[in-house]
Amino acid sequence: MSLSPRQVSLGAPFLWLKDGFRDLCRAQFASLFYGVCYALMGWTIAFFNGTSYGLTLAAASAFMLLGPILAIGLYDLSNDLEKSEPPDLRKSLTCWRPNISNLALFALVCTIVALIWARASAVIFAVFYNTGLPEMADFARAIVSLENIEFIVIYFGIGLVFATFIFAISVVSVPLMYDRKTDAITAALTSLAVVAKNPGPMVVWAVILVTLITVGFLTGFLGLIYTAPIAGHATWHAYKSLVRFETA
Repeated sequence: MSLSPRQVSLGAPFLWLKDGFRDLCRAQFASLFYGVCYALMGWTIAFFNGTSYGLTLAAASAFMLLGPILAIGLYDLSNDLEKSEPPDLRKSLTCWRPNISNLALFALVCTIVALIWARASAVIFAVFYNTGLPEMADFARAIVSLENIEFIVIYFGIGLVFATFIFAISVVSVPLMYDRKTDAITAALTSLAVVAKNPGPMVVWAVILVTLITVGFLTGFLGLIYTAPIAGHATWHAYKSLVRFETA
């Protein structure tokens, strides 16, 4: 069996989003269970880093980088629904076991990248705010008014590099490793090929994913109960749409 990327239309991500919402409605309890877990992780991040919003921002960014791995149970639920089977929460909790070595390798790579970004984020804050971190209100005002343009460009520019790398290697890699038990390298290369063939739709898809997670963050992580499962389910449908399987 060989893998090859499919080319999709610019509007395809909105269809994946629609299908993701549909799966949330159909799976309900099982999907919302994962949504609650995402919200709890968000509250945990805020609790332990609450005194330093710089660390909180870095931890939240790392949380987003690890999203594809954390959503594997949602892929399993969507796969059940696709087969007209009832979504099985218990089965989805252990669906990573058949290909644990490759999933663990990919998770390790994502974790290392996330840790590097967290450290880089802390260093950037230390360099630009060496007299101590400003109050959250002052920091937000500086961002909105572009008072510290150098900090904004460097912080968000470097963050974009990390996020783009993780996004490019993970668009379809985790669903592919779960579904077809492929190795981590093949999955990552397939994901890169998908992005290369669909640059426009991938930009739209990235904006949709960031919007869903940002809404979850801006609601005190409460919104993640709904937005995170929708993103996870939609990612499964993106994978099914973007990867072609051919038998030799």
